[in-house]
Amino acid sequence: MKKLGFGLMRLPLSNYEDKGSIDMEQTCKMIDAYIERGFTYFDTAYPYHDGKSEEAFREAVAKRYPRDRYTITDKMPMFNRPSKEQMEAIFNEQLKRCGVEYFDYYLLHALNRDTFAFSEKVGAFEYVLKLKEQGKIKNIGISFHDSADVLENILANHPELDVVQLQINYLDWDNKNIQGKECYELCVKYNKPVIVMEPVKGGSLAAVPDEADKLLKEYDSKASAASWAVRYAASFDNVIMVLSGMSDMNQVLDNISYMDEFKPLNDEEHMVITKVTDIINNTTAIPCTKCNYCTSGCPMSIAIPDVFAIYNNLKRFPATKQARKEAYDRVINNNHGKASECVECMQCQEHCPQHIDITEWLKVIAKEFE
Repeated sequence: MKKLGFGLMRLPLSNYEDKGSIDMEQTCKMIDAYIERGFTYFDTAYPYHDGKSEEAFREAVAKRYPRDRYTITDKMPMFNRPSKEQMEAIFNEQLKRCGVEYFDYYLLHALNRDTFAFSEKVGAFEYVLKLKEQGKIKNIGISFHDSADVLENILANHPELDVVQLQINYLDWDNKNIQGKECYELCVKYNKPVIVMEPVKGGSLAAVPDEADKLLKEYDSKASAASWAVRYAASFDNVIMVLSGMSDMNQVLDNISYMDEFKPLNDEEHMVITKVTDIINNTTAIPCTKCNYCTSGCPMSIAIPDVFAIYNNLKRFPATKQARKEAYDRVINNNHGKASECVECMQCQEHCPQHIDITEWLKVIAKEFE
């Protein structure tokens, strides 16, 4: 397979405020352009787009292309703490939603220390292995968000796993919370191929600060900032696929332009990335990827990723404070709670793959904008 995967987590919307309002006409055109260039890999999950992502895949891909033209990955939402009976119901629902009879890859979704322990308790590993033996799954694996010691515990106890999905990007490679480097090296040690998620870190590496963008353009004036991030992740030998959550046709065309005949980063390009990383680290306050895992179940309906993005933009461009304040007010006026209304129930932090101290940052944002 070509190394660029189509992530179905950030599809175009007809209504920005409704995550389930997927623009199917635009989505189909994007997918057609992707498949026509020989790319095959799609990645979805049970909660994406408020449960509509899998159905979008069915309508845009499964109903319109023969089964040998695509590869589909789905995931069991272990953060929802499903029972054995619920896992079976969810899996069957996913097959129906996606319009397929089997999944090429199937992952236990977003494992960390707690969800791994729960997965062991309910026999989730044994369940997906049974499905593989029945031919309903071709390859089993995990998507992972925790420290390297937790990952090693999983890999040491479950040699049956075929793949591991990791967050790898040049900003998180040496991050002490994400531990991208350490987790990748463990996958190499245990001979587990890696599927990369968040190579562009929720889009933040597609719009880098001006100083960083200048460095990238001086080296290659035609290359997008996103291309540097995707190529960085794809350059690792043990990486078999890099997911990109494409939201419009321009992103699709840009991605396939340099991933059609992929060339790994050279030594000079790695040096440029090192300088860019230092610049971004000095201008990014909150390492949010806008995955929206934190918003489901928020009792105050706070649009956490949106207000985090507004605050980060303020820190990158201090002269735009009034515009950022207006952007914050627009979010609040669209039936979302204020940052100051957080009740510190902590459910958001339990679900955050980036391990962000969300409640404390909401206090900072409330002080800044309210």
